[in-house]
Amino acid sequence: MSEKSNPHAGHREKMRQRFIREGGFDHFEDHQILELLLYYANFRGDTNPVAHDLLNEFGSLKGVLEARPEMLMQVKGVGEQAATLISMVVPLTRVWSRCAMTAPDKIGNSREAEKYCLSLLAGHRTERFYVVSLNARCAVLGRRKISDGSLSEVSAYPRIVMETALNYNAHSVLLCHNHPGGTCAPSPEDIASTLQLQRLLSGVGILLLDHIIVANDMTYSMIQHGDIDYRVRNK
Repeated sequence: MSEKSNPHAGHREKMRQRFIREGGFDHFEDHQILELLLYYANFRGDTNPVAHDLLNEFGSLKGVLEARPEMLMQVKGVGEQAATLISMVVPLTRVWSRCAMTAPDKIGNSREAEKYCLSLLAGHRTERFYVVSLNARCAVLGRRKISDGSLSEVSAYPRIVMETALNYNAHSVLLCHNHPGGTCAPSPEDIASTLQLQRLLSGVGILLLDHIIVANDMTYSMIQHGDIDYRVRNK
């Protein structure tokens, strides 16, 4: 398509070249980021007004990127392709976070554990519960999502946690779940169920490394806050 037949082509090309030249979005305004993203779903039109409308509707770039596709499509000018493209951004960052870990197959300390859990859970709109199984060298043997709950509740099924750890022949496990609508601080039920799981795992010789809770971009470590410890009480 020639620039004459598409009056916005010149501006689009300048934006693309600017992104390539700068290697990122550090000096882009929020609406310009959306504008550039929308180019790949709207091949002809001016995406600037749509970008501003999205920001006005959802309050921030973060709000736009976390919105559901059906909500995005309520904004004039946002079709299914554009809504799908925008909705892919946050899940892609989770994939990137896992790939970008210094040792993606190994969790060597509490900070790496928190980053790993954040990469699994950040941006999800419903509560999820994961069991991450590790060997004696803290290499990840595998991870399993054992529950996908509502906005306010997720169940940690002891039998499934045990089966997962035993199937991977785990030396230790890392538990994590998210609080989409609140803080990352654990509820009394979170702590009680974790202590129960810790006793059960200890009974078959498996160590519970930590239980990490994710809320937005924040994490909470039960080990670091003293809610659980390695001195398991089997009573």
